[in-house]
Parts: sequence; structure tokens; C-alpha cells
Amino acid sequence: MSEKVLSKLEQQAVALAGVAQAARLVDQISKTGGYPLEFLESSIHSLFEFDSDSVTDVYGGLPGVKLGLHNLSSLLANRQDQENRDMVRYVFSMLYLERKFSDNPEMMSVIHSRLQHASFRAEHFAGHVNDICHSISGIYQDTLSKLKFRIKVNGSAQHLQDTKNADIIRALLLSGIRSAFLWRQLGGRRWKLLLQRKQLLAASQNLSRGLGVV
Repeated sequence: MSEKVLSKLEQQAVALAGVAQAARLVDQISKTGGYPLEFLESSIHSLFEFDSDSVTDVYGGLPGVKLGLHNLSSLLANRQDQENRDMVRYVFSMLYLERKFSDNPEMMSVIHSRLQHASFRAEHFAGHVNDICHSISGIYQDTLSKLKFRIKVNGSAQHLQDTKNADIIRALLLSGIRSAFLWRQLGGRRWKLLLQRKQLLAASQNLSRGLGVV
């Protein structure tokens, strides 16, 4: 589905799905140590899409955020689901951190500059997602980790203490914050999640429906 046929609300749903996808992957890795590589790569590479023509291009096309759309639909339909409790917390934590990030031009400049530098590696080391995540993890630790508010990730100590998993989790958190930034650029606001929940749900379900089951 091309960008031209997406309504403003659908564009917001795609960006918000980017946040939900990062949250789902963080939850999955922290608890099982595993992850679907195709969606991890889409989320990570969204960090290096600096001048995309459309919101779907940020994720390499709509299928790149299929997991996020599926989980966003689930969250909007049933926010009280205990199974999704940590994921919901990650989503709102990333939305909150994005506001702090946006209020700090110096941090924004540092992250953008370092991501541009890391993008060379992303282009020339395609398939080596662990190496790229290690670089992004360092960016996250040097910037967003210094803020007073920090996202506490719940899960298995065995998986959380694995350095590769820790790198991937930090990289995903940064990708989720990048998606939150995009969502707000497109007119997304936290209060709209309440007032436009049904419309967002319909938009995410409509987009998800054509992509098949995750």
C-alpha cells in the first residue's frame, strides 16, 4: 500500500505501530531471548531513514511494521490485558521520553550526528544486526540513559544480562522513540489516544488486515 492512499490518521497509526513494534520486541527479548529478525531489522533501520518520502518508507514498506500494527490493534482493543501490561508501559514510556528528547536540542543534535556516522556501518554491514545494535546501544547510553526518567525493562535475568540482548533492547528503545517523534510530527498526541482510540483502532486494523497474520 503506497503512502498516497494513507489518510492522516493511518499515517499516525503506522508511526505509532513503530512504537508498539519496538515495545513488543523489547518485551519478547527480555522474557524469551528471541525475536523475529525481519521486524528487528525494520525497526533498527528506521533509525537511519533521515529523509524518507513517506511514513511507510521509514520501515522499508508497510510489511516492515506488520508486527507493530498487529500489536497496536491489540492494545487499542484491550488495554487492560495483563499479558500486554509491560508492553503498554514501554509504549507510554517511549512517548514520554520522546517529549524529553524533543525538548533537548543539544541531545537531538548529538543523536542525529552519531546515527549519521553509524549509518555508514549499517549500509556496509547489512545482515550484521548485532554490530549495528552495539553502536546504537552506545548512543542510547551516552544520551537518553542520562535523563532522570529511565525505562525499566522487566524480564528474565538470564536474557537481560546477556550483553547482545541488552544492546538490542537499547537500540529498540531508541527506534521506538524515533517512531514516537515521527508520530508527533504527523500530528499524534497522547490525548488523541483517548479521544481517537476507536478511529486509530479501525485504521490500524484496516492496515493490518491486508498484511496477513503475524
